[in-house]
Amino acid sequence: MQDKRIKETTIPRFVNEGTPTLAGIIALFATIILVLFVVKAASTSNTSLATEATLELSWTNSDGTQSSGVVVVELYDDDAPIHVENFGILAENGDYDGTVFHRIISNFMMQGGDFTNGDGSGGYAGKFFGYCDGQEADSASDCTMSSYTVPDEADNGRNHAPYALSMAKTSAAHTGGSQFFIVDGDGNGAPHLDGVHTVFGEVTSGFEHIDAITALCDTPPKQPKTCPNDKTPQDVVLESVTTNMEDDSWWKFW
Repeated sequence: MQDKRIKETTIPRFVNEGTPTLAGIIALFATIILVLFVVKAASTSNTSLATEATLELSWTNSDGTQSSGVVVVELYDDDAPIHVENFGILAENGDYDGTVFHRIISNFMMQGGDFTNGDGSGGYAGKFFGYCDGQEADSASDCTMSSYTVPDEADNGRNHAPYALSMAKTSAAHTGGSQFFIVDGDGNGAPHLDGVHTVFGEVTSGFEHIDAITALCDTPPKQPKTCPNDKTPQDVVLESVTTNMEDDSWWKFW
């Protein structure tokens, strides 16, 4: 009768006389990788959000000289998680890079984020958040990507204080997409927008750059408006936006 027992040589030895074999070393390495993967998967949330964004800006001063600066923004990931996620996605995709602040009103705010048209008529959310042009929808297939909007989180208790970062939208609910604005540092902010527009961050560094840009549209007494149609004579450019959103790739264990 044929011997059907498993021979010793069928299963490679991991240790030979107290010394790990090549098979043993490979098995140990594979085990370590597996353990690290399990630990990473258990400790990492799929909804990890950014808590900070860095905006690089460039503009032309009233005297024709060129300036640039970096503005750092704290993001309210707890109070406006949907807006922060949306902002992070658009930043990661590079959608904001090279866009302009198309609307600047002295003592009020500077608005940008229209990455499709550049004039305030375009832009859309970074992914489907359950709304198409402000209307609740069941599926992303209910509308085209250009109609994606985000639900309001305006009742989060955050106010439009000076240097606040807020979502631009129409007068209708849930119509924010990609456009945002930063409240001018002068005065008392924009309290009339509280509870209507969603504040999802605030400037923590680079205040002087916000001041310099909004001052471009200051109009001297009895003089024609410096910024006709609320736009600077030369573009104020948002060169890039980066965030500290973690890369949760499974193969990164540190």
